[in-house]
Amino acid sequence: MNFLNQLNPMFGEGGGFWFPRAASTTAYHVDSLFDLILWICIVFFVIIVAVMLYFMIAYRRREGVEAVRTATHNDVLEITWSVIPTLLIFVIFAKGFAGYLDMRTPPENTYIVNVYAKKWGWTFKYPNGVISSNLHVPAGVPVELKMQSEDVIHSFFVPAFRVKQDIVPGRIATTWFEATMTEEDGQMVEYDLFCTEYCGQQHADMKAKAVVHERKSFDCWLVYERQKLLDMPPIDLGKILYEQRGCVGCHSIDGTRKVGPSFNKTFGQEHKFSNADPVVGDEEYVRESIRYPQRKVREGYGGVMPAYPESQLEMLELDALIAYIKSVNEDEQIRDEAFGNNLPPSQQKDEDSEEGEGGDESASDADPLAECEEYLESFKAMGAAPSADGMNASDMPEAETEDGTSGGEESGSTIGSDAAPDA
Repeated sequence: MNFLNQLNPMFGEGGGFWFPRAASTTAYHVDSLFDLILWICIVFFVIIVAVMLYFMIAYRRREGVEAVRTATHNDVLEITWSVIPTLLIFVIFAKGFAGYLDMRTPPENTYIVNVYAKKWGWTFKYPNGVISSNLHVPAGVPVELKMQSEDVIHSFFVPAFRVKQDIVPGRIATTWFEATMTEEDGQMVEYDLFCTEYCGQQHADMKAKAVVHERKSFDCWLVYERQKLLDMPPIDLGKILYEQRGCVGCHSIDGTRKVGPSFNKTFGQEHKFSNADPVVGDEEYVRESIRYPQRKVREGYGGVMPAYPESQLEMLELDALIAYIKSVNEDEQIRDEAFGNNLPPSQQKDEDSEEGEGGDESASDADPLAECEEYLESFKAMGAAPSADGMNASDMPEAETEDGTSGGEESGSTIGSDAAPDA
């Protein structure tokens, strides 16, 4: 029991004077080492101050009392105050090193989440393609984070997990933890997540939540977030992606010139390029401009847009962005075409199934959330948009996979598998 942490609960329920409540299996390494060093400091502080006060009183200057002659050297005393601190240093080192090895060596079969840090937000990508600005993890399952930064040094820190890891641009940083829950936590519990490396003007806003789910709740959350993509009309999803993936920072929708060209004249007009022949804007042009932006750089604009491979923007999201760009085009006919085809992917699939012959009706009618009813209200209360819930950054660095994809696209959980994308 961490005695000192029970003295004054200042950090919420279950917290203590020095730390918030420990919520990972390796947190005790940090807490116990902190307590050891703190108690050593307290004991020596009390002894040193007590002796100092005694000497101040016993040997104070008084009239008529001559100063007592004292020894200038004492071998026993000097050896004692050298050996004891040295032994304590070895104890601290051994305990700290053992904890460090445990906290830096992930077990086998970890659940991998890719983390992308950029001024000033976090993006967490899961094996089934779900992307969130908050970290969601299952309790009792070792989770390994593979982290990248595109711009400056960031530092991932969850106080409750006692996990902190710097993220240096151009490198892949890793860390792991296994979150814990108590019976009082219910289906899920949230903890604060910070960037603890000064990264610019809005550094203080680079924060998120680490949400720990019970196992079934996490499985259902993955299905729920994936299903929201399929149930949302493409234009609505495209608008969310436009605003929350950072497109709005470089591309206007009203003709205003920004870093990149406005979206309202993308379709149906001829565009000239500094490095390619002119083409008329269509879906293929937009698709290529997002996947491979340097192939055709518009005249008058710098080629600064990063590429969005499928590992960062899957086909469903790309189609939604194209639909949204069509919907804001100045040509009324193009806008009408976009809104006329604005059916959610799930409804499009249902219509295709009805038109087809010999289809499996039972499969198409199956509700992927049928077993998740008890969690849906909690998920809705989070208010997170699908696949783009709030990252304040415009893009993520490209994951270093051989084929540029993000791994599995199934809606179910892949806990315990190695299907996570390599970062």
